[in-house]
Amino acid sequence: MTHDESRMDGREHGRGRLYAAVGFVILVLAALYVAAAFYFGDRVPGDTTVEGVTIGGMTKTEARTALREGLTDEASEPVVITVDDEKRTIDPDDAGLSYDYEASLDGLTGFSLNPVNLWAQATGGIERDVEVDVDEEALAAAVDKETEGMDAKPVEGTVKLDGATVKTRASKAGLTVERDELTRDIADGWPDQHEFEAPTSRPEPKLKQKDIDTFIKDELKPLIAAPVTVQAGASDGEDISFTVAPEQLALAVSVTNDEGALATKMDEGIAAEATATAAKDSGKFPAAKDAVVTRSGSSFDVAPSSTGLSLTTEGVGAKVVEAMGKSGDERVVTASTTKTQPELTTQEAKDSLPKEPLSTFTTYLPDNPVRTANIRLAARTLNGAYVAPGETFSLNEQLGQRTPGKGYKQAGVIYNGRLAKDYGGGISQLSTTLFNAIFFSGAKIEEFHPHSFYISRYPEGREATISWPNVDNVFTNDTGAGILINAAVNGNEVTVSFDGRKKYDEIRAAKSPRRNVVEPERITDDSKKCVPQSPNPGFTVDITRSFIKGGSTVKSSSFTTVYDAADHIVCTG
Repeated sequence: MTHDESRMDGREHGRGRLYAAVGFVILVLAALYVAAAFYFGDRVPGDTTVEGVTIGGMTKTEARTALREGLTDEASEPVVITVDDEKRTIDPDDAGLSYDYEASLDGLTGFSLNPVNLWAQATGGIERDVEVDVDEEALAAAVDKETEGMDAKPVEGTVKLDGATVKTRASKAGLTVERDELTRDIADGWPDQHEFEAPTSRPEPKLKQKDIDTFIKDELKPLIAAPVTVQAGASDGEDISFTVAPEQLALAVSVTNDEGALATKMDEGIAAEATATAAKDSGKFPAAKDAVVTRSGSSFDVAPSSTGLSLTTEGVGAKVVEAMGKSGDERVVTASTTKTQPELTTQEAKDSLPKEPLSTFTTYLPDNPVRTANIRLAARTLNGAYVAPGETFSLNEQLGQRTPGKGYKQAGVIYNGRLAKDYGGGISQLSTTLFNAIFFSGAKIEEFHPHSFYISRYPEGREATISWPNVDNVFTNDTGAGILINAAVNGNEVTVSFDGRKKYDEIRAAKSPRRNVVEPERITDDSKKCVPQSPNPGFTVDITRSFIKGGSTVKSSSFTTVYDAADHIVCTG
């Protein structure tokens, strides 16, 4: 080997060692690079935040836990919906709104030899928003549930008259929550946004408020803005004038609404009635007065009758309705009048004056001061009633409803076969006494109702109860002369007598034996309203009325009275 060859071999040997050293360094660096890649691949880059939660340098498991802990409150914060200033809340869990922590960490960890990725892993500084998961079906269901009942139909306005006062209900637009749009807004805006104004629409009513206001101003109010003057010419040439007030005119006006179109409807008949009422209230149309017959000792006096004046209402309703559509001095109509005649004239009363006692009947009062007070009050109201020839008399009409305001008190009555209490209790005894006076006067019996069970102080079969307004005691005076009714309570007696003219010499009563006898039952009652009741059997009897003249029966009539058994009521309460 030459010297040169030896030198060359030495250089080659040194170069090999250098290459080996460089290779070793590269291998070490590569190993370190791969080790760094492995290290950083299992860690989130430094200074990384997700939705403000710092997770840099953490493993994926640690980062997931940190996100859950850091965002739990935020994730569960209610979603607030505002609908027309009313707030409702939705629980995100119930609405299918949730944070997707796994997706939020995607790409932040994982092995990579790409130097760019490795540099990012080493240097960090990543900021991310949290990823969300939206179950749109669950969200839509939650929106529907929370906004249920918040829709409102349009309110149709109304217009009506209360007297001359116009009363209205304003028209108002409805409200419809646009739920599909609200669901999309929440899905797109959450979680950055937790409060949402719900989109709504406003369905309009058919009747707009401006149309109501215009109708009232231009059409309705002018009808009742002022009274209508009626000028009526009396038969004696005297002119009578009176006014129909707006409150009375308003009775003839009604308001119609045809699919949002308001209109007034006028009733000519009601307008005529209102005009007649105004005429009566004016005091310029006195009613006809019947002659009044009174007893004066053993004779009878007649207070004279008088004619009256009434407004002729035929056609006046149409005139008043027409005038209501006018203004000022044009709200005037003309009408005619008619004289009215009394039902009983002075001459008729004189010609049919009573001349003698016609009939009388007395019943005896039990010891019951409240009941007696009711009978005394009713007898005073009945006393002096005059029934002209051919006239029909109603006891209910004569007495009117028995009320505390008239002085009646609560006393015993029969209700559904049991004793009870009501105002005016006891006046059936006056009715029974009157019935017997009618019976023996010979007048025509039109209506009467026996008690449901027999009461021993009354004649069997020949008695009549009374109750307002349907149970009445009615007769027609067919005796040919007037009947003056006298009624009074004296001591323990109530007496009703008729003065008139006898058409028959005598009226006789006959009664059949009892039949169909029914024994009472014993009933125990623990109610607080129970009234004790003595037993009495039920039975049926026939009553005959014979009309005697010249010693002979000229006619007769009969009726049957059926009594229920009066049960023995024992009160234990």
